[in-house]
Amino acid sequence: MQEKWAEISENLKKLLDPGTFKVWIAPLRVAVRENGLHLFVQNAFVADWLEARMAELLREAAAPVLGLASQALELRIEIAPVPAAALVGDGVAASKEDGPARQLPLPLPPGAIAGQHQTWRYSFEDFEVGLSNSVAVAAAKDVCGGGGVRALFVNSAPGLGKTHLTQAVGKVVSQSSQGGRIAYMTAEDFARHFVSALKRREIESFRERLAELDVLLLEDVHFLQGKEKIQEIALATLKTLQERNGRVIFTSSFSPRELQEMDTSLVSYFCSGILTRMDKPSRDMRRRILMRKAGQFQMSLPDDVCELLASRLRGDVRQLESCLNSLIFKARLLNCGLNPQLAMDVLEQYAGAECGADLNTIIRLVCEIFGLTERQMVSRSRRRDCVSGRNTAYYLARKHTELSLEEIGSTFNRRHSTVIKGITSVEREISKESTLGRQLIRAVRLIERNAGLSSTTA
Repeated sequence: MQEKWAEISENLKKLLDPGTFKVWIAPLRVAVRENGLHLFVQNAFVADWLEARMAELLREAAAPVLGLASQALELRIEIAPVPAAALVGDGVAASKEDGPARQLPLPLPPGAIAGQHQTWRYSFEDFEVGLSNSVAVAAAKDVCGGGGVRALFVNSAPGLGKTHLTQAVGKVVSQSSQGGRIAYMTAEDFARHFVSALKRREIESFRERLAELDVLLLEDVHFLQGKEKIQEIALATLKTLQERNGRVIFTSSFSPRELQEMDTSLVSYFCSGILTRMDKPSRDMRRRILMRKAGQFQMSLPDDVCELLASRLRGDVRQLESCLNSLIFKARLLNCGLNPQLAMDVLEQYAGAECGADLNTIIRLVCEIFGLTERQMVSRSRRRDCVSGRNTAYYLARKHTELSLEEIGSTFNRRHSTVIKGITSVEREISKESTLGRQLIRAVRLIERNAGLSSTTA
């Protein structure tokens, strides 16, 4: 398979200028599969850039080598070192200088408790703290130390650090002298493992493994809505944790009171500890984040450039990372330092990011992208394009407006719970990097760009 990547690389050299190939393609570690490519990158900067600007070119270069149509070729981009299992006979192109492969925190596997042998991606040391997230950080550190906080529920919009904070807790707990059994997973992982155990008739074993936990880190709990049996298992797990004086952190894009299709007892457990929301970073925080990220790229970020970016970019952390990444890339191609003029050129792609969003504009652009009429958007049609269009509009309205879920729903003649399901569906497809997820990412970015909004898809 490494020979195939060499062929694909040659095709890419014909499609790209030498500078772009050297900066973005040459350092990649790639697993070539029968149905596509699996790229392993070190950070979100590279992942976002490749997804936004290289996805179609990569498919075009790989398709003839793999004998596939470019549309059918699967492209997966993962922020992770190459897994150890992939290094043996799996077609991974990787430098010998990369050192031993490491594994990221995994969800609870079918026969073991997760957490004992993991490398966590994030830590408290590289988490920028400010007024928008200080309560969440303080509570999370208290959970780590086994203090008075035994349960923490954090909600925020995408890109504001929920996963970073959760994994930072996992890292501290796993490295402490007490250690303990940790499970880190999304609610969707939890549901998938439950269904797998059910099919294998191993529900009791599944329950027992959960009962042994000391710490549960459960992300995106809104996914459990409407899944009664899985909610029962989750509730039983939390009761056992409470009895054993265990600790738990929940994250969600919604507050507990917004989860209307959730068992009231389960919602009560979500609310049993500290409830806090993380908001967008302040201007001072944005400056510190930009300086830190520039340092990771070993680039000097002048004060005037930092101030310009921090004042113009008022979105989430991903927006800051994306813009800085584009700026650094352009500076390297031009072989120059970071300067205000270059920053202004890049900022044109993010024009209007600091402005408020208008729901009517979002709906109009969604209709244009999905080929729908506004009447179809508010209709009861269950056609796939209608459903995808509505869900995308819910997602963008939640992300870019101050409208409540009820207000968003009323615009489409839908209930509050339907809006949550639609947003959850978009988040799930995007995180899975499915074919539909990639289509949604492209649609969302195009709409955000045309609406003058921050292009920072979760």
